Amino acid sequence: MRSCPLSHAHIYRSFVFCAIFLSFLMVLIVNSATLMVNLIGCFAWMFGGGGVTNFGLAIIWLLMFTPCSYVCWFRPIYKAFKTDSSFNFMLFFFVFMAQVGISVIQSIGIPGWGVCGWLATISFFSYNILIAIIMLIPTIMFTAVASLSFIALTRIHNFYRGSGASMSKAQEEWSTGAWKNPHVQAAAQQAAMGAAAGAMQDQFSSPQYNENQM
Repeated sequence: MRSCPLSHAHIYRSFVFCAIFLSFLMVLIVNSATLMVNLIGCFAWMFGGGGVTNFGLAIIWLLMFTPCSYVCWFRPIYKAFKTDSSFNFMLFFFVFMAQVGISVIQSIGIPGWGVCGWLATISFFSYNILIAIIMLIPTIMFTAVASLSFIALTRIHNFYRGSGASMSKAQEEWSTGAWKNPHVQAAAQQAAMGAAAGAMQDQFSSPQYNENQM
């Protein structure tokens, strides 16, 4: 591939940065909107026999995942582009891969986990069609978030491979004092708190529905 002049390369890099940054901003916005719609879906689900647990967890996911997403992966990827930091790239990759996994689990929709995914929605069609249709909206949105997250992760991985960043550079930045940065410390603390909260979460049983429900 023919090399570009320095000015053209800078313009191209800025364009790629803007495109990728906007794609992750879209993921952040759509994910937050999906959690809000999921709260409405779980509210309807609760009246249909889904139990209070799903609605309560939906509130927790909305209050927890929205700020954690901004702190734990959106800020690191912004700083990675702004400062050309391998450490922030690595921090982003570890956290956002977990985000993709969570999005897939949310789209699956295990009953009792506070999300209107495919399993919960399809199983509820035999009890109440109207509420199941309401639950279908966040289900489709969770699927879209999982797909967008995977596409965005693939794009940033391809960019990362051609940017010259590496694990060794990330380790060098860490050893030379990048860990002292208060934003890095805050991101690491938020990631640790999120992991601890996930580990402490009890496993909830599937909700039981009455057979006389429509």
